[in-house]
Amino acid sequence: MSKINLFSLGGLQENGKNLYVAEIDQRIFIMDAGLKYPTSELYGVDNIIPDITYLIENKDRIEGIFLTHGHDDHIGSISYLLDNIDTKVYGSRLTLALVKESLKNTNIFEKQFVEVNSKTELPFGNVTIRFYEVAHNIPDSLGIIINTPDGNIIYTGNYTFDQNAHQTNYTSMYEALVRASNEGVLALMTEALGALNEGGRGTILEFKQRIENMFVSANGRIIISMFSNDLQRIQMIVDIAMSFNRRVAILGRRSQKIVNLGISLGYIHIPEDKMVNLKFIDDVKKNNDPDLVVIVTGERHEPYFMLQRMSKHIDRLIHLEPTDTVIVLTNPYPGTEKMAARTLDMIYRVTTNVKSLKSNLLIESHADREEIKLMINLLRPKYVIPVIGEYRHQYALIQICRCVGFNLDNLKILDNGDILSIDDGKYVGITGSVPVGEVMIDGDAVGDVGDIVMRDRELLGEDGVLLVACNVNPRTKKVLTSLEIVSKGFTYLKENESFKDEIIKVFNKVSEKHLSEKFVNWSEYKNDLKNDLSRLVYKTSKANPIIIPVLISTDPDNVKEEI
Repeated sequence: MSKINLFSLGGLQENGKNLYVAEIDQRIFIMDAGLKYPTSELYGVDNIIPDITYLIENKDRIEGIFLTHGHDDHIGSISYLLDNIDTKVYGSRLTLALVKESLKNTNIFEKQFVEVNSKTELPFGNVTIRFYEVAHNIPDSLGIIINTPDGNIIYTGNYTFDQNAHQTNYTSMYEALVRASNEGVLALMTEALGALNEGGRGTILEFKQRIENMFVSANGRIIISMFSNDLQRIQMIVDIAMSFNRRVAILGRRSQKIVNLGISLGYIHIPEDKMVNLKFIDDVKKNNDPDLVVIVTGERHEPYFMLQRMSKHIDRLIHLEPTDTVIVLTNPYPGTEKMAARTLDMIYRVTTNVKSLKSNLLIESHADREEIKLMINLLRPKYVIPVIGEYRHQYALIQICRCVGFNLDNLKILDNGDILSIDDGKYVGITGSVPVGEVMIDGDAVGDVGDIVMRDRELLGEDGVLLVACNVNPRTKKVLTSLEIVSKGFTYLKENESFKDEIIKVFNKVSEKHLSEKFVNWSEYKNDLKNDLSRLVYKTSKANPIIIPVLISTDPDNVKEEI
């Protein structure tokens, strides 16, 4: 008998930063550690990762980090965890290779990584961790089985039951699930991201047939947009290109690393004589050979950005032409919908040979309603906990469970931080919470992007910045130079030259007030300048640019410094 707490630091009621925790008799097991991509209003933020305060405070009880697959929403915050927690990371061969690639410039050592597969069993006292193979759009994807004295806890990660996914060994998957079911499943933590998908998700075989038909009708160069982490479909496009005796070029900075890694490890196969490394376009070289297939890849908005550059003929490698066939295989991520629509419009201005697939074939490899039903029927769990998805996806599990006759009292919908407690195999309730939140990453800065910074960036994005600067002698308390006024993104100033005179009047008035004092409070001087200029600008233009007053001190020895 054991005391179990299950909770999430990210991944519930959101799309991304998946990080789930099983706390079993004081031992802590971390399942996945991902990031989330920012929405458009988070100016300048590169990624968002979970708040791991609880894990840092309890790091001595952590047994390891167990990974399901190599997508950023499941492995993207590994470096942050390992910077703060000394523990081992368990994952499949490709998953660990992708993690190590992302950690190349860090001091994290190789000894922390342990390769596992479907035959691996890891004992931790009265708990054993096992894995099983699943079908996803990246090779070497795994599900996790935590065997406890009260039954198995199963975390599915992302999965499908697509039996046309040729690189996956399904015998191992079904055998592992049947074994776990026979042992008894205490809790099933199943992904919910595809729970709203009805009518069947298109199979990889149907996807292949549709793409082949597009190749048949293409008379010239083919350009295909894809996401760089979709290795399964990248390999399929390469295979189709080979069957049509075409050559392949793959563009995208991150994709080159992933593809090269996949080739070196044997997960991607591209004949050397069919792989093209494009050179920059010049007067002779146009990179427009009719037998060429160009795979344009990247993360989130990157494929759209590259296609826009190609449409405007400013890309260094590819310029779209009327004879090109463009195949769009990138469903927009949240926050990139406008950019995706604008990209299509730009492509149509150059070529009308634009192809796409119906949405069910572009749905990423996430279990749909029927596949979730199959998982529940196979495992017959005592409790079901929807994970990986927003609230509407979690809520959709209610209907799915009702369809298979599952006791809805045993379906537990949680939010990030909620602690679900099970004692001796029986549900106790939501017994508390752990601290959760979002840590924003901007370049190398982790967690330094707070509300004040985001508000400033929002103002910069909306109304721009207005900077006023001059030289002041702090000894004589005289303004030595005329006021310099610089604006970026604040158009009113450029359109109204007379407005500069109003700014100078305000500056002179504030300066006269402060420089007439016996002791000048330079901080108050700058604050008054900022406040009075802000009132003037808003009254005149109804805009709120960031106001930056710069007072440069020039001492008697002509040494300048900012006050």
